[in-house]
Amino acid sequence: MYKIVYLFGAGATHAEVVNLRKDLSVKFLKENGLLINDVSKRVIKEAQGNSRYLKKIKMVSAAEGSLNIELLISLFEKNRIPDAEYKTDLLKKLVKDDILDKLTDYRLKRFYLHKALLELHSKIKDKEKLFGIISLNYDHILDEAYKTIFEHEPNYCFSLEECKNIPLLKLHGSFNWKNIIIYGRKKTVPIIPFGIDKNYLQLPYNFIWGRAMEILIDCDVLRIIGCSLNQNDVGLIDLLFKAHLAKGKPFEIQIIDFQKVGASIKGNYGFFPEIIKPKDLEDALIADESIHDPSKGGNPFKIWLRAKGMKMLKEEVIRKTKYLKKVFDL
Repeated sequence: MYKIVYLFGAGATHAEVVNLRKDLSVKFLKENGLLINDVSKRVIKEAQGNSRYLKKIKMVSAAEGSLNIELLISLFEKNRIPDAEYKTDLLKKLVKDDILDKLTDYRLKRFYLHKALLELHSKIKDKEKLFGIISLNYDHILDEAYKTIFEHEPNYCFSLEECKNIPLLKLHGSFNWKNIIIYGRKKTVPIIPFGIDKNYLQLPYNFIWGRAMEILIDCDVLRIIGCSLNQNDVGLIDLLFKAHLAKGKPFEIQIIDFQKVGASIKGNYGFFPEIIKPKDLEDALIADESIHDPSKGGNPFKIWLRAKGMKMLKEEVIRKTKYLKKVFDL
């Protein structure tokens, strides 16, 4: 039985948003997309209207802004620009506000892809072992899916004591970690701030990252959903690299995304020998051509879920599920 670990990026949350629309216009994606490019453009546009933000940095503040807001924040922090703390705090706040603004209660109640995935695993325990979940996202979509399907609070691994149940490891923290009980005391856990120079050594992140290392070493397959393995996130790449070395052999890395993203990851990280591109997953059951071209409105998360469900379960079982059947429009 294969031990499976999932790694979720912003593309997984983005998939939930676009899944609510039958027709995806350029305007909708521009205003609601949650990929880093979309968020960055909106944040920069908002910041451009702030005179204090623009003061003495107009020469590095093109109207088009940065397609990588985390890199821009880090450049501000490293280069002693005037009023740097205000400017970086403003950008960080705008990023948080932008993401949460798109995740309205109305939308959150209608999301089902994350729930469908965990529901699938609840039906195939005899075929695959869900060994752990890793997330780079600050939102709580995965948390709610976890609670809904497993009917208990997520195991965030805030301490060495928390080793029961499937771990949900949020490497950068979460917007909803308020009044969290750690060692019997309620605490608000701050997120690791946006930027490329992230510090993972403070509590409880050293426990979280340590547990992530452990499950990667022991896993057989890492499935990456909606994460391009951006080279700015050196910590994550280093984590995968160290896990390979400690394991002594490669684990399979399955890319659940658009085909060009898979090709890019395989090109950038060819030193990981077992990277599997989207079209080669599930015994090539993924026949949807929209996985090649984002402009065709394809949703790789949903496309893969459908192929995986067909491969692992009979139709009569799928029909009795609550969330997975929605992937098949049943």
